[in-house]
Amino acid sequence: MNDVQALFDLSGRVAVITGGAGLLGYQHAATIAGFGGTPVLLDIDAAGLARNVEKLQQSYPCKPLALVADITDLAAVKGAADEVLAAFGKVDILINNAARNPKVENTDGQDFSRLEHFPWEQWRLDIDVGLGGAFNCAKVFGSQMASQGRGVIINIASDLGVIAPDQRLYRVDGREADNQPVKPVTYSVVKHGLIGLTKYLATYWCEQGVRCNALSPGGVFAGQNDVFLSRLTPLIPLGRMAEADEYRGAIAFLCSDASTYMNGTNLVVDGGRSTW
Repeated sequence: MNDVQALFDLSGRVAVITGGAGLLGYQHAATIAGFGGTPVLLDIDAAGLARNVEKLQQSYPCKPLALVADITDLAAVKGAADEVLAAFGKVDILINNAARNPKVENTDGQDFSRLEHFPWEQWRLDIDVGLGGAFNCAKVFGSQMASQGRGVIINIASDLGVIAPDQRLYRVDGREADNQPVKPVTYSVVKHGLIGLTKYLATYWCEQGVRCNALSPGGVFAGQNDVFLSRLTPLIPLGRMAEADEYRGAIAFLCSDASTYMNGTNLVVDGGRSTW
């Protein structure tokens, strides 16, 4: 391994990934494992965790740890941290990836997504997971990294943490204007908030050797319908949505010594969408 390759080596490093049962949670974990690190997948979805751990073990020579925990519960996060420290004696990386990702509309077609009708309970739940969970995990795992004198925190934001949602993408022909589905307000608030949290954390523990950056990915193709794709892709200079594995390079860079002078930055990887 030459000096440049060694910059990306994560051998011996332990990375906690929230939302570890999800699509990008797996991709982040695969990146850690692929560069020699040990992924710890954290989620409330035990079945999803089991599936992702099995996939990791089939593809990489690693021993991932799966922990079922509710990140909105500070005691549960502390319990998870205790398990990580008992297993590995340290934590090197935290990837705040968990989110509720509120849907544009319910399966019954109701217009709950519109701001005028958006339920307080939905607001509270989305904020609790997306921002509150990131806060809890940063508080617990970040404190541990600060005590160790080294660590990396990555907050997974979004291109919609940089730009506003284009609500034209979600329009349904034949509906009245005040009943058109929209991207829910909480998605924007959470993703913008994570970028703010990133800047705060980047300056909070910098003297203890803990860096914090955000990654703002664009939309990932996951079988979206042709109407939506025909509206979205012209807004992206590269003319397509991302594949699920196209953020692995960015994650490897932000987690590793290749980015040791990067702190408080939001890395936008969106095919150029926010450029236009």
